[in-house]
Amino acid sequence: MKVTALYVYPVKALCGIRLDTAEVGGQGLQYDRTFMICRFGSNGELIKVQMSERAECALFQQEIANHKIHVKYAQPEEPVVEYHELQDTVLEFPIEPETDGLDRAELDLHGSRVLAYRMGQKYDAWFTACFGFKTTLLYIGQERRPVLGTFSPRNPKPEEEPAPQKGWLSSISSYVTGTGTGAGQDEPDWLTFSDCAPLLLTTEASLRNVRARVASGEVDMLKFRPNIVVDGAGEWDEDFWAALSLNGAPALLLTKLCNRCTSLNIDYRTGRYGKASEEQGSILKVLMKDRRVDEGSKYSPAFGRYGFLDNGVQRLRISVGDDMAVTKRTEKRPRWDWPMKPKGVGRYYRYA
Repeated sequence: MKVTALYVYPVKALCGIRLDTAEVGGQGLQYDRTFMICRFGSNGELIKVQMSERAECALFQQEIANHKIHVKYAQPEEPVVEYHELQDTVLEFPIEPETDGLDRAELDLHGSRVLAYRMGQKYDAWFTACFGFKTTLLYIGQERRPVLGTFSPRNPKPEEEPAPQKGWLSSISSYVTGTGTGAGQDEPDWLTFSDCAPLLLTTEASLRNVRARVASGEVDMLKFRPNIVVDGAGEWDEDFWAALSLNGAPALLLTKLCNRCTSLNIDYRTGRYGKASEEQGSILKVLMKDRRVDEGSKYSPAFGRYGFLDNGVQRLRISVGDDMAVTKRTEKRPRWDWPMKPKGVGRYYRYA
């Protein structure tokens, strides 16, 4: 198989950046999802802004230049939000900002909690003007989110993990002397702002299957928001991959299927959900017919695989055109088991 595309998403939920070459570490492609946008709940709590709930995320284009992230808002012909002059400007901020003096903010992302950094009023104001509701831009910095369930190939099993934590001060002892062995570190795997794993891999063959069932045949891989795209295998064969090599050397372990949501039905030109009767609004429905194959998530269709670096692999350099091969397979599809905790309950990684 060949690597056909690479994507990075420095600000989570916004449009991705296509790369020719990327550095890959234990937390995925370098700079992937190290920033994210949140809105404020009725009690002042931070709530993630994600594309499945905010279709207008598709209107934000980002790029990396001169060690800065540039974000541009592409106002559609039919505006999604009232005009503000800041929408005509390009927001810039360092890709690795200094965190000294930044306010902290507690965030729960799928029950995996972290105490992140607020970038400041200038950035909050820009995103607020473009979204039309109050937002704040967060940076992960050196902080870490735990991987829950059995998504990591190395972390302790759920019954071996410490009890959930409700406040960050009470989490100091959690994972301080971790027992993981992945990526050459004596500690459990961890995440930035990625949902459930550091890497998402998809295949061109499975995309062709979807395109064949859509009238125009036009379904962009960007809708599936992968990090790594490969070609050369049969459609849906990736469901049973367990390990991959890169240019002949151990590279990735694949653990879970990626179960899909309404973000597939977003029209990136308008920043709105496509109508169910129209092509842009039917992609999820197409997959629902025969891709609800994960027993742990019976009502969501699967497309793509979550992955981690292989045991002992600390870093990779991956490029479009590289060779990738399946080195281990499974007989059954994996089962989704990320524990969806009740609101207000979650787990931290560590603060030590």
